[in-house]
Amino acid sequence: MYFDFRTWWRLVTLSAQESSPRRRLRLYYKLLLKVPVVAALNALCFFLDPILFPALRRTAIHQPVFVIGHARSGTTLLHRLMHADSERFSAFMYWELFAPSLLQKKVVRWVARGDAAYLGGRLARRVRAHEARVFRASNHIHEMGYTLPEEDDFLLTYSCASGYWSVQLPYMDQLDFFHVDQRPAKARRRLMNYYRECVRRQFCMNGGGKIHLSKNPTFCGRVESLIECFPDARFVLPYRNPLETIPSLLKLMKFSWKARHFDETRMRRSLAVMAGISFESYTLPLEVLARHPQVRRSIVDYRELVANPRATIEQVYADLGMQVSADFATVLEQEQARAKAGAHETRHRYSLDEFGLDAADIRTRLGELFERFGWDADNPAA
Repeated sequence: MYFDFRTWWRLVTLSAQESSPRRRLRLYYKLLLKVPVVAALNALCFFLDPILFPALRRTAIHQPVFVIGHARSGTTLLHRLMHADSERFSAFMYWELFAPSLLQKKVVRWVARGDAAYLGGRLARRVRAHEARVFRASNHIHEMGYTLPEEDDFLLTYSCASGYWSVQLPYMDQLDFFHVDQRPAKARRRLMNYYRECVRRQFCMNGGGKIHLSKNPTFCGRVESLIECFPDARFVLPYRNPLETIPSLLKLMKFSWKARHFDETRMRRSLAVMAGISFESYTLPLEVLARHPQVRRSIVDYRELVANPRATIEQVYADLGMQVSADFATVLEQEQARAKAGAHETRHRYSLDEFGLDAADIRTRLGELFERFGWDADNPAA
């Protein structure tokens, strides 16, 4: 089990600075009661896992696939498309990220089976109703649901090592969940060892013959750590015009912070930090992978992914040394038809001006990528 005590205490002290008594009390409840209780329960269940389920000791992780890239660049679409190859891939559903031990997962699934068999699905209906209430406000930006695959970073929520806490407390100039590769080696290994154990338990639950499939924009800052932890890891990196992705991400974060009524000054400061991290999300993965030429990787142009998902996924599989099965080929045909019908259009609206961003500055800082992907053709005015 892993717990970041230093960050936990920093979160507690930052909570004390909250001007709203109600928000301060809510944060204290989470950090001083809920987090310690859940973390202790997770630790106990982790300890019991190999005792109750001996097969866990024999479970190994081979050639995991990590979909990483700047947020809003197509990571979710890629992840869910590849996860549709259910015979090949294993991934975390949203609810499973908050039940990291094998024991917890099995208990939840036992309850679900009992509900279906003896209660007529009464509990399932309540869960679906709660899901609709929780995610309704933001699903036009990023679709979420308890039974949809989601970012592995949520595994670290109750270890106080997840970017989730940046949403709860927008002090991004004081909280850094991105630059894991820059941490001391010992701290980095502790974090990554815990993550590997979480993956191993999920792998055991879903069947050891599959491949772990992960999607995390925040992992752009820990590619080196992933290669250290999983030497045979493979990477898929989607790239989309930063004149679209950066303001889109900032809009999403601003939406989350405004919903919590944080003051404008603090939001602007954190948005400026996030804009800086955005540039690193574009450059760091390629820099690290250049130092590891033996690591398999596939570079994806977002425009090709949206316009021609079948050919794009086929190329990804070829780059990673895999073949598309007949069943998955049928799925890709259906996705190709959806693409022609414009199924991936979004109602999410954003602009550079809203965040004081300058298109020419972004073009200058990421000039090599603009040349590589020909993004200037998309934005002739810039």
